[in-house]
Amino acid sequence: MADETFPDAPPDDDLEELVGEWLTVPDLGERLGLRLSDVRQLLVDRALVGFRIGPRNVMSVPAKFVNEAGPLPELPGTFTVLADGRMNDADILRWLFTPDDTLPVQGAPIDALLAGFKTEVRRRAMEAAL
Repeated sequence: MADETFPDAPPDDDLEELVGEWLTVPDLGERLGLRLSDVRQLLVDRALVGFRIGPRNVMSVPAKFVNEAGPLPELPGTFTVLADGRMNDADILRWLFTPDDTLPVQGAPIDALLAGFKTEVRRRAMEAAL
């Protein structure tokens, strides 16, 4: 069933496919050189947003949310803006990964963030959160 915030969006079951590459908590810890408890704290602190995916319902984080230095610094503020608009984590992920051909770069809002368009993405997040 599609979400009310995004009536044309795929159901949560399809979120795994929309995002594409995911990292489990252990994989993320290994990639960043962190203990599992530190990775879980990043989720609690909202430096990252995760979602339970796959047949085993494993907490995972989109791979695009991190680089070799750690979580992207642009993410927490964007998460906050979207959450203030009453989006849950699935809605936030869906919004960040749904392609939008009106962005200054081809792709989804996460791609625009990665390309340095934080201000534009946050402006659109504020509009989406209204």
